[in-house]
Amino acid sequence: MELERRVGEDLLLRCAAVWGGLLRTDPVPEEGEDVAATIGATETLSEEEQEELRRELAKVEEEIQTLSQVLAAKEKHLAEIKRKLGINSLQELKQNIAKGWQDVTATSAYKKTSETLSQAGQKASAAFSSVGSVITKKLEDVKNSPTFKSFEEKVENLKSKVGGTKPAGGDFGEVLNSTANASAGAPEPLPEQMQANP
Repeated sequence: MELERRVGEDLLLRCAAVWGGLLRTDPVPEEGEDVAATIGATETLSEEEQEELRRELAKVEEEIQTLSQVLAAKEKHLAEIKRKLGINSLQELKQNIAKGWQDVTATSAYKKTSETLSQAGQKASAAFSSVGSVITKKLEDVKNSPTFKSFEEKVENLKSKVGGTKPAGGDFGEVLNSTANASAGAPEPLPEQMQANP
């Protein structure tokens, strides 16, 4: 373990040095500039400078390969630890999603949005309730209007002409019999006859 730690620290230091060197770059030619002028930069380097750059290039490539090998070993070790702990991909995904959701719900933007939606829901509920009350009132007004009353009377008159006069009440079978008799032109049975023939 100590050896891995020292190798890891050494690699980190080398990486920092390499990345520090990589971050210092020559300006990239802009579009439309003479690219050929920048390509000729190797002509101005001496043989010694070119050889030094080649050695540095080989060293950086070797460090990258070493880092890739160490990373692969670390990933393998991580997978082995997770396997021993019984952590599988699905559990890890669930944990990541739960953590992500917890992070999202902790943000002020989520809290503000949640508050706004809650208020909007309350306002919408109140609006629907008032719309329902208005519709109910309007239907009652229509039902109590003289026009509707007149229409209702006309329907009752038409019903009594088509179905004949009947005592109030009766069951569904009686209504069906009276409708069938009225449409067939047969006289309606009297209530006494209906009670005698169940």
